[in-house]
Amino acid sequence: MPYNTIIYAEDEGIAIITLNRPQAMNALNNELLDELESLLKTIERNDKLRVVIITGQEKFFSAGADIKEIKKFKSPLEAHYFLTKVQRVINFLEIIPTPVIAAIAGLALGGGCEIALACDLRIAAENAIFGQTEINIGVIPGAGGTQRLPRIIGLTKAKELLFTGGTIKADEALQIGLLNKVVPVKDLMDEVKKMALKIIEKPPLAVKFTKMALTDGLQMNLSQALAYEGRCFEFLFSTEDRIEGVNAFIEKRKPQFRGK
Repeated sequence: MPYNTIIYAEDEGIAIITLNRPQAMNALNNELLDELESLLKTIERNDKLRVVIITGQEKFFSAGADIKEIKKFKSPLEAHYFLTKVQRVINFLEIIPTPVIAAIAGLALGGGCEIALACDLRIAAENAIFGQTEINIGVIPGAGGTQRLPRIIGLTKAKELLFTGGTIKADEALQIGLLNKVVPVKDLMDEVKKMALKIIEKPPLAVKFTKMALTDGLQMNLSQALAYEGRCFEFLFSTEDRIEGVNAFIEKRKPQFRGK
């Protein structure tokens, strides 16, 4: 399927999504959101795709929501319709069973930062800049910025960024736990693919259940989450990959996982 606002490729079990509205610094509009949602649903149904990478261009990951489109909203109801779509798409990044890695260069502001927050792992180029800057135009983040940001970096620093609408560079983002790694711009995709390939080496069902236990468990109290984790653990004893993993460990050889 051809896309107008994204570029899609597959490589060794990796789905690579590139936001592609360079004339608008990859701002999120209705067309991009529709295309991204459709693509993510297609990826979810393809068991051969084991990791998703979402990225942008060298100078911008995404500058956030399309202000020109938002300016046309005349009522809270119109804002609601748009925000519901943004939330649905960004939430899907978080709940899709396939691990998602954000490869971030340049600006990741507003909704662009919220996309990154919903990903499982975040690797950034040295030129990356992060911020929830919505307050500067009289609104607040609406797609996870007030909720995921403090859960990832802590409440105190999150409040500073949200109240001031300020930005931080990649090195500070790494220090506060927003990022997994910072690399030179030229090495960004190579480093992200290295991380993806490490994940692909692991048993697919165990990876998916690990993500489920993390994502769903964090919405439960500890007792419920521990019980849920236990059920996930128990289920994996029905898989061929669990048998293969144990046998390979005992036989001191590399396991051959098949996703069964």
